[in-house]
Amino acid sequence: MLTGIGDDAAVLAAPDGRVVATTDFVIEGRHFRRDWSSAADVGHKAAARSLADIAAMGAVPTGLLVALAAPADLPVSWLRELAQGLAAECARAGASVAGGDTSRAPSVFLAITGLGDLSGRRPVLRSGAHPGDVIAVAGQLGHAAAGLALLEANGAALLERSGQDLPEADGPARLIRAQLRPSPPYEAGPEAADLGATAMIDVSDGLLADLGHIAAASGVLIDVGTVPLRDSFISAHCGETAAAGYVLSGGEDHSLAAAFPAGVALPARWRIIGEVRSGSGVRVDGKPYLGAAGWDHFR
Repeated sequence: MLTGIGDDAAVLAAPDGRVVATTDFVIEGRHFRRDWSSAADVGHKAAARSLADIAAMGAVPTGLLVALAAPADLPVSWLRELAQGLAAECARAGASVAGGDTSRAPSVFLAITGLGDLSGRRPVLRSGAHPGDVIAVAGQLGHAAAGLALLEANGAALLERSGQDLPEADGPARLIRAQLRPSPPYEAGPEAADLGATAMIDVSDGLLADLGHIAAASGVLIDVGTVPLRDSFISAHCGETAAAGYVLSGGEDHSLAAAFPAGVALPARWRIIGEVRSGSGVRVDGKPYLGAAGWDHFR
């Protein structure tokens, strides 16, 4: 960043000559609740949503623009903590807050614009998967959805017992933390591009829903297997049947799912969960999935 906060606009370096850009809303009552989330949690989550989209293009996150609307009586301390959360998540991704705007509104509302640099790489689109590719995931699946279910069932008691800000949460608190403060594997995005990923997406709406976007854009069928997707940690705290649903269709972990040519040696962080075939849509163990594939904003 050549010129940061303090002027009418920031000045950012674009050494690649191309800028990757994305935008997201983070709305109180829809994406977070102040009785569940600390202001720092909201800042981390708001930044992670956009920074993960940048990584999913194979780019390195460089900056965020943050527009905030909030009630007039919101404590200044809450806003400071929000800013700290935004800055801390940006730092984890190697980015920074470049600027933004503020306004008044009945509830907290953020509009986040994420920026990134491809550093000479080709962007990894949703439309490049080919039959014969393998599907792999970097990061958690289903933990955020399981955490949300736990919060909805008994949120206040769980938060009081576990604490929102435990640095190393375990048990149910670990799942709750995944919902309140997701931790995307940012570095895995550029890594996937360097490994020759043919398609990639941020898993925000649910694994099957987001793989469906790749399948539709690429004109292929994606078949995932339940065995490599099993998560014993979620099963231990939520039951095996619920765990399977959270992993397949739960969103907000902001992990990365990508297609790679068969035979590519993948680092340990990437686990193969399926394959690309001729056809259309997404299947599970070779069969159509009868449940909801993920979150639909307008359903």
